[in-house]
This record gives sequence, structure tokens and C-alpha cells, in this order.
Amino acid sequence: MDIRDTPLRWHGDRYPSTDPAGIYHALADLDQPCFIALTAGGIGAVSGGFAAAAGDGLPLLAAAQPLPPERLGSAAFLAAHGVRQPYMAGAMAGGIASADMVIALAREGFLSSFGAAGLLPRTIENALVRFAAEIPGLPHAVNLIHSPSEDRLEREAVELFLRHGVRCVEASAYMDLTPHVVRYRLAGLRRDQDGRPVTENRLIAKISQAETAERFMRPAPAALVNALLEQGLITADQAALAGRVPLADDITAEADSGGHTDRRPLPALLPTILRLRDTVQRERRYTVPVRVGAGGGLGTPVAVAAAFAMGAAYVVTGSVNQSCLESGASTRSKAMLAEAGIADCAMAPAADMFEMGVELQVLKKGTLFPMRARRMYQLYHAYDGLESIPASDRAKLEQQIFRRTLEDVWQECVHYFERRDPEQLRRAANSPKRRMALVFRWYLGMSSRWAVTGDEDRAMDYQVWCGPAMGSFNDWVTGSYLKPPGNRRVVDVAHHLMRGAAFHTRVAQLRSAGVHIPTTAADYRPVPLETPAQSSSPGVR
Repeated sequence: MDIRDTPLRWHGDRYPSTDPAGIYHALADLDQPCFIALTAGGIGAVSGGFAAAAGDGLPLLAAAQPLPPERLGSAAFLAAHGVRQPYMAGAMAGGIASADMVIALAREGFLSSFGAAGLLPRTIENALVRFAAEIPGLPHAVNLIHSPSEDRLEREAVELFLRHGVRCVEASAYMDLTPHVVRYRLAGLRRDQDGRPVTENRLIAKISQAETAERFMRPAPAALVNALLEQGLITADQAALAGRVPLADDITAEADSGGHTDRRPLPALLPTILRLRDTVQRERRYTVPVRVGAGGGLGTPVAVAAAFAMGAAYVVTGSVNQSCLESGASTRSKAMLAEAGIADCAMAPAADMFEMGVELQVLKKGTLFPMRARRMYQLYHAYDGLESIPASDRAKLEQQIFRRTLEDVWQECVHYFERRDPEQLRRAANSPKRRMALVFRWYLGMSSRWAVTGDEDRAMDYQVWCGPAMGSFNDWVTGSYLKPPGNRRVVDVAHHLMRGAAFHTRVAQLRSAGVHIPTTAADYRPVPLETPAQSSSPGVR
């Protein structure tokens, strides 16, 4: 149809802009409708006003409804977690997803998960006390990581969560269900006044495989439920209700992320998990269907918009938050992350699942950790114990990596596990192979600690969890106020990723209507946020 024959016209107080800056401003005014109209100077864009079928307004070519960020994703996610936007900052172990990060995001209505994995119970408890005092009733989660090598840690974490009334847990790195994660979920079950199940303990399961996702989408296995009931860890009524609810409220499809990852491409993984959810829902007919979110590789507004376009109920970020002021990473680690490119990552053995051959994704630029960790895994597979390692390899380990004798490292392992998990020492008592694994795990564990504490003498051994989203984020913020790591606040990052996602969703809508948007006007750029009391004009909240 010829645009001059269109029956609709735009009416409003402002004249459409035809220059790229004005077009950008109209597109970025997300709380107002955006109209593309034909002007005397050509095609222009304007926010606000209205379209009508008659009158002397300008011929209308296309329009987009208001699209504030909270309209992306699932309204059910917002209601269930009491948040303002369908966005979550995922857990990063060792307290890198710090209490400060959780508190800052909670105060702005964002969900964030405290990185409890790898921390001692008293450290986790200190964080829980802070949350109760500083953000009572505000949205937050705590991470529960699968610990196949240290079952006691997982059990004690759940006991701590239940004792402190933690109402939302992000479960990660699970390859199979454990009694502990099932216990947490079921211990929060009760009936409402009509006898329907109410799940007070919310569970968000982060997965990268369909088989694991399905376990969390279905009710807790009867064998685990019965065992928990026999041990008196759940009530008979909770056991009876267990078969009527899924184990998790939300499933995060985790693609190519930092830390534990299978490096699945999100466009392949997310649709698979969504179809699986729909299949399970048709069978189980849950009153509240399981929601499916997306994480991994989300470092720019375009990536976040793409996740929502594929059907994600919410999005989860990780690596990009690690470079922010509130993260528990050291200043040097943050500087390294801020210089990372999309290809500056590598896979390396994971400390918590070393013997199983599980790997995680880390930063390789500026550190020798990935190469050294892989060498240890090669030695572990090649020899039956520390005593079997050739003298030349042993010398390199002691002089270049451990910087002490292997016997000294073993004694440090003994002191550590005597306090944390004596069962580890009993298992290693008559197993040279197991003893070797614990010594190598000492380096893997300490390397992440050195990165957190900022030990300058150990900078070349830093283990910094990182995915390609970090490099993508760095590229996007080049030239903006978010480029220096000293300006990166988690709230700013969250707001700009979400506003930018809404912006790019609007641009895609107009493009699908046949509108050509100049490239200089079609890329969302972050500018400093205003205070909450000020208006939410383009580029601010």
C-alpha cells in the first residue's frame, strides 16, 4: 500500500524527528507509544500522542505500544518473587555474588542470588542475618550447589536455610537430585484453606541438560520423599502434597556461561527446555506451570532481548556482575574482567568435581590457571598417587605452582578437612589416588580464593570464572560511563540491560512492520542513571 493512502494519521503535541538523535530519543521513551509518521522532511519518529482514522495529522506508517522493561518476560515471575522486572543476578560461588550485591539489587526490586557455594556455614549465616536486618521482606535468593564430593556441606546449607527461613533458593550444578534439595522444597509445603498445596520454599533450578531439567519439573521422587518422611525431616502432610507440585518453580536454561557450564548455545537449549516444560505441563496439569528463564551469554541488551523473544520468562546474568563494585571479586580481578574479550575464556577442571572430570569456564587472559589446572588433571589420570609422579613433573609442581612441597600441601589439606569435613580424610586414608586428588583440589580451591582476596603474589594463578558475555558487555559499554570498572554498579547494569532489551524489542517490532531504522539510532547506549525521585526519561530508570 502507498503510504499516502493510509487511513491512519498521527496526532500529538510534538513534531516527529527525522534526525538519528531525535529518532533514538523517541524509540527510547519506553513509557510512551512510539509512532513512525511521514513528514515534509521524510520519515520521522515521535513518542506520545495518538493515532486516529481521520483528521489533519501526519500519515502514520507504523506504531509501537509503550514497552517499559517490566512488560518483558513473565508477569507470573514478577508476582511470585515480588520483583519489579523479570531479571535475576545469578549466584557466583565463594561470595563473589556478595551480600552487598544482593542487598543493592533487592532494594531496587531485582532478584539476586547470594553466592554461598564454597563458603563455611558461619559465613553464610552472617549473610543471612544481614538480609533479615537490612532487606526484610525484599526479594533475594541463596545458592545451593550440588556437592557430590562433600555431601555434608550441602546438608548443612539446607539446615541453615530452613533455620533462618530462607524462602528462595537457586539450585545449581545438579546432575541428579539429592535428599537435601528435595528436603528444602518439601519442608515449605502446606495447604491453603481450600486444601490446595502452597509452596512457601521457592526453588529456582539452573540446568544445562534436558534430563536434569525434567527431574526438577516433575514432583519429587517417591523414594526420596519416603526416606525424608521416615527420618522425620518432613511431615506426613508434606509427603502427601509432594506429588502435586513440581520440585522447582523456575528452571533457568543455562547456556555458555562462566563457571560450571556445558557451553550449550542458548538458541538450541532454550527452545528444547520450553518444549519439555510444555510436555510435562500437559501431563501433570499443575495449577501454576513451571516458568523457564534463560542465562549464559547475556551481556548486552540485544542478547537479553533475544532471550525474551525466544520465550524466556526471565533472564539471569552472571559474568557481567562479577566486574561490578559490589561483587566479592578483588579489584585486580575486576580490572582483568573489564579488559576481557569474547574469546578470552577457557575450560579448566572444577575443584568441587575434580575426580569426575567436570570442567568450568574461566578467564584465560592474564592468568596461567587454565593451563596449570589441566596439567594437574592429566597427572591425576596418568598416575596412581603423588609418589608415582615423575621427579621432573613433581619438581615443576612444587617449584612453579604450589611453591611448597607436596607433603606440606597435604598437611594443609588435613588441617582444613579436620574442621570442614573429616569424612574426606577417612576416604583418603588408604587411597593414594584420593590423596592426590585432594592435593590438586587444594590448588584449584586456593586459586579462586587468591582471585577473590587479590593476592598480588599469586596473580598468575587467579581462577576467575568468566563466560563470553563478559567480552560482549565490554564491547557494548566501550565509550560509555560503564567502561571503567569503578563505575560499574550492579543496579546500573541491571537497569540498562533491561531498558536496552525493551528498546531493541521495540526496534524489532518496527522493523517487522517494514520501517527502516538508521543504524545510528538503533543501538541502545547507557548513560548515568538518575535518582529514583527523578523521571524515567530515555536511558534512565
